[in-house]
Amino acid sequence: MKPSELITKIENNEFDSELKKLYVSDSAVNAQKPRYIRTINEFIKLFGDDRDVFILSAPGRTEVCGNHTDHNNGKVLAASINLDAIAVAAKRDDMVIKEKSEGHNLNDVDISALAPNESEYGKSAAMIKGVVAGLKEYGYNIGGFDAGTASDVMGGSGLSSSAAFEVLIGRILNGLFADNAVSAIEIAQIGQYAENVYYGKPSGLMDQMASSVG
Repeated sequence: MKPSELITKIENNEFDSELKKLYVSDSAVNAQKPRYIRTINEFIKLFGDDRDVFILSAPGRTEVCGNHTDHNNGKVLAASINLDAIAVAAKRDDMVIKEKSEGHNLNDVDISALAPNESEYGKSAAMIKGVVAGLKEYGYNIGGFDAGTASDVMGGSGLSSSAAFEVLIGRILNGLFADNAVSAIEIAQIGQYAENVYYGKPSGLMDQMASSVG
Protein backbone atom coordinates (compact mmCIF):
# COMPACT_ATOMS: atom_id res chain seq x y z
CA MET A 1 0.00 0.00 0.00
CA LYS A 2 1.32 3.47 -0.86
CA PRO A 3 2.07 5.85 2.04
CA SER A 4 -0.64 8.35 1.11
CA GLU A 5 -3.18 5.52 0.95
CA LEU A 6 -2.19 4.47 4.47
CA ILE A 7 -2.79 7.99 5.75
CA THR A 8 -6.28 7.99 4.26
CA LYS A 9 -7.10 4.64 5.87
CA ILE A 10 -5.81 5.77 9.27
CA GLU A 11 -7.86 8.97 9.03
CA ASN A 12 -10.94 6.88 8.12
CA ASN A 13 -10.42 4.67 11.20
CA GLU A 14 -9.83 1.54 9.09
CA PHE A 15 -6.87 0.37 11.20
CA ASP A 16 -8.40 1.03 14.60
CA SER A 17 -8.78 -2.65 15.45
CA GLU A 18 -5.12 -3.32 14.65
CA LEU A 19 -3.94 -0.30 16.62
CA LYS A 20 -6.09 -1.32 19.56
CA LYS A 21 -4.10 -4.57 19.81
CA LEU A 22 -1.07 -2.43 20.60
CA TYR A 23 -2.54 0.45 22.58
CA VAL A 24 -5.61 -1.19 24.20
CA SER A 25 -8.00 1.73 24.62
CA ASP A 26 -9.89 3.84 22.09
CA SER A 27 -8.46 7.02 23.58
CA ALA A 28 -4.90 5.69 23.27
CA VAL A 29 -5.53 4.70 19.64
CA ASN A 30 -6.81 8.18 18.83
CA ALA A 31 -3.78 9.70 20.53
CA GLN A 32 -1.43 7.53 18.45
CA LYS A 33 -2.88 8.29 15.02
CA PRO A 34 -1.20 11.68 14.59
CA ARG A 35 2.18 10.08 15.35
CA TYR A 36 1.67 7.47 12.65
CA ILE A 37 0.49 10.05 10.14
CA ARG A 38 3.44 12.33 10.98
CA THR A 39 5.88 9.45 10.47
CA ILE A 40 4.30 8.46 7.17
CA ASN A 41 4.46 12.08 5.95
CA GLU A 42 8.13 12.22 6.91
CA PHE A 43 8.71 9.05 4.88
CA ILE A 44 6.99 10.65 1.87
CA LYS A 45 9.11 13.78 2.26
CA LEU A 46 12.35 11.80 2.37
CA PHE A 47 11.67 8.81 0.11
CA GLY A 48 8.59 9.52 -1.99
CA ASP A 49 5.11 8.07 -2.31
CA ASP A 50 5.63 5.59 -5.15
CA ARG A 51 6.44 2.33 -3.28
CA ASP A 52 4.44 0.02 -1.06
CA VAL A 53 5.33 0.48 2.58
CA PHE A 54 4.88 -1.48 5.78
CA ILE A 55 4.21 -0.19 9.29
CA LEU A 56 5.94 -1.95 12.18
CA SER A 57 6.18 -1.51 15.94
CA ALA A 58 8.49 -2.63 18.76
CA PRO A 59 7.75 -1.81 22.40
CA GLY A 60 9.91 -0.63 25.24
CA ARG A 61 10.08 -2.76 28.36
CA THR A 62 9.85 -2.52 32.12
CA GLU A 63 11.60 -4.80 34.58
CA VAL A 64 9.76 -6.33 37.51
CA CYS A 65 12.83 -7.91 39.08
CA GLY A 66 16.25 -9.25 38.24
CA ASN A 67 17.79 -6.30 36.40
CA HIS A 68 21.46 -6.99 35.52
CA THR A 69 21.33 -10.58 36.77
CA ASP A 70 20.78 -11.55 33.11
CA HIS A 71 24.43 -10.58 32.47
CA ASN A 72 25.32 -13.66 34.52
CA ASN A 73 22.62 -15.99 33.21
CA GLY A 74 20.35 -15.21 36.16
CA LYS A 75 16.56 -15.13 36.13
CA VAL A 76 14.61 -11.96 35.37
CA LEU A 77 10.98 -10.90 35.12
CA ALA A 78 10.15 -8.18 32.61
CA ALA A 79 7.27 -7.04 30.41
CA SER A 80 6.72 -5.00 27.27
CA ILE A 81 4.88 -1.68 27.63
CA ASN A 82 2.62 0.43 25.43
CA LEU A 83 5.34 2.95 24.63
CA ASP A 84 6.93 1.87 21.37
CA ALA A 85 9.14 2.59 18.40
CA ILE A 86 7.38 2.57 15.03
CA ALA A 87 8.63 2.44 11.47
CA VAL A 88 7.32 3.06 7.98
CA ALA A 89 9.57 1.05 5.67
CA ALA A 90 9.98 0.06 2.04
CA LYS A 91 12.42 -2.15 0.16
CA ARG A 92 15.36 -0.81 -1.80
CA ASP A 93 17.06 -2.55 -4.72
CA ASP A 94 20.58 -2.20 -3.31
CA MET A 95 22.50 -2.99 -0.12
CA VAL A 96 21.94 0.36 1.56
CA ILE A 97 19.73 1.15 4.54
CA LYS A 98 18.52 4.72 4.98
CA GLU A 99 16.79 5.25 8.33
CA LYS A 100 15.59 8.59 9.68
CA SER A 101 14.43 8.71 13.29
CA GLU A 102 12.27 11.64 14.32
CA GLY A 103 14.50 14.30 15.86
CA HIS A 104 17.73 12.68 14.66
CA ASN A 105 19.97 12.74 11.60
CA LEU A 106 19.58 10.31 8.72
CA ASN A 107 21.47 7.02 9.08
CA ASP A 108 22.95 5.93 5.75
CA VAL A 109 24.34 2.42 6.22
CA ASP A 110 26.15 0.35 3.59
CA ILE A 111 25.40 -3.28 4.44
CA SER A 112 27.58 -4.78 1.73
CA ALA A 113 30.38 -4.79 4.34
CA LEU A 114 29.29 -5.97 7.79
CA ALA A 115 32.42 -6.20 9.91
CA PRO A 116 32.07 -4.48 13.33
CA ASN A 117 33.96 -1.23 13.74
CA GLU A 118 34.92 0.13 17.17
CA SER A 119 34.76 3.69 15.83
CA GLU A 120 31.01 3.19 15.38
CA TYR A 121 30.38 2.08 18.99
CA GLY A 122 27.47 3.93 20.57
CA LYS A 123 25.88 4.91 17.26
CA SER A 124 22.48 3.81 16.01
CA ALA A 125 24.01 3.01 12.61
CA ALA A 126 26.09 0.35 14.39
CA MET A 127 22.93 -1.23 15.79
CA ILE A 128 21.44 -1.36 12.30
CA LYS A 129 24.55 -3.00 10.87
CA GLY A 130 24.71 -5.45 13.78
CA VAL A 131 21.11 -6.58 13.32
CA VAL A 132 21.71 -7.12 9.61
CA ALA A 133 24.89 -9.08 10.35
CA GLY A 134 23.08 -11.20 12.93
CA LEU A 135 20.29 -12.09 10.53
CA LYS A 136 22.85 -13.04 7.91
CA GLU A 137 24.68 -15.23 10.44
CA TYR A 138 21.40 -16.99 11.21
CA GLY A 139 21.03 -17.76 7.50
CA TYR A 140 18.25 -15.31 6.60
CA ASN A 141 18.04 -13.09 3.54
CA ILE A 142 18.99 -9.44 3.99
CA GLY A 143 18.68 -6.32 1.87
CA GLY A 144 18.43 -2.56 1.86
CA PHE A 145 15.45 -0.48 2.85
CA ASP A 146 14.28 3.07 3.50
CA ALA A 147 12.55 3.79 6.81
CA GLY A 148 11.10 6.67 8.73
CA THR A 149 10.92 5.92 12.44
CA ALA A 150 9.62 7.52 15.62
CA SER A 151 9.87 6.42 19.24
CA ASP A 152 8.11 7.42 22.43
CA VAL A 153 10.39 5.10 24.42
CA MET A 154 12.41 7.88 25.99
CA GLY A 155 16.19 7.52 25.81
CA GLY A 156 17.82 7.24 29.22
CA SER A 157 14.50 6.40 30.89
CA GLY A 158 15.38 2.80 31.71
CA LEU A 159 12.72 1.51 29.30
CA SER A 160 15.21 0.12 26.77
CA SER A 161 14.92 2.46 23.83
CA SER A 162 17.95 0.77 22.27
CA ALA A 163 16.40 -2.70 22.49
CA ALA A 164 13.15 -1.40 20.98
CA PHE A 165 15.16 0.06 18.09
CA GLU A 166 17.07 -3.20 17.53
CA VAL A 167 13.89 -5.25 17.57
CA LEU A 168 12.25 -2.75 15.21
CA ILE A 169 15.09 -3.10 12.68
CA GLY A 170 14.87 -6.89 13.02
CA ARG A 171 11.15 -6.81 12.35
CA ILE A 172 11.62 -4.62 9.27
CA LEU A 173 14.16 -7.05 7.81
CA ASN A 174 12.05 -10.04 8.82
CA GLY A 175 9.00 -8.68 7.03
CA LEU A 176 10.74 -7.36 3.92
CA PHE A 177 13.25 -10.14 3.24
CA ALA A 178 12.63 -13.22 5.41
CA ASP A 179 8.88 -13.78 4.91
CA ASN A 180 8.46 -13.34 8.67
CA ALA A 181 10.31 -16.62 9.27
CA VAL A 182 12.57 -15.17 12.00
CA SER A 183 11.13 -16.02 15.40
CA ALA A 184 10.62 -13.43 18.13
CA ILE A 185 13.29 -15.17 20.21
CA GLU A 186 15.78 -15.07 17.33
CA ILE A 187 15.10 -11.37 16.80
CA ALA A 188 15.84 -10.78 20.50
CA GLN A 189 19.07 -12.78 20.32
CA ILE A 190 20.13 -10.93 17.19
CA GLY A 191 19.37 -7.60 18.88
CA GLN A 192 21.55 -8.55 21.85
CA TYR A 193 24.32 -9.58 19.45
CA ALA A 194 24.09 -6.21 17.71
CA GLU A 195 24.27 -4.35 21.02
CA ASN A 196 27.20 -6.39 22.35
CA VAL A 197 29.36 -6.71 19.26
CA TYR A 198 28.48 -3.66 17.13
CA TYR A 199 27.20 -1.07 19.61
CA GLY A 200 29.80 -1.96 22.22
CA LYS A 201 27.48 -2.42 25.20
CA PRO A 202 27.71 -5.68 27.23
CA SER A 203 23.98 -6.15 27.86
CA GLY A 204 22.18 -9.34 28.80
CA LEU A 205 19.14 -10.62 26.93
CA MET A 206 16.35 -9.25 29.14
CA ASP A 207 15.75 -6.01 27.26
CA GLN A 208 15.54 -7.45 23.76
CA MET A 209 13.53 -10.47 24.87
CA ALA A 210 10.92 -8.36 26.68
CA SER A 211 10.58 -6.10 23.63
CA SER A 212 10.46 -8.87 21.03
CA VAL A 213 8.51 -11.57 22.88
CA GLY A 214 6.42 -9.40 25.21
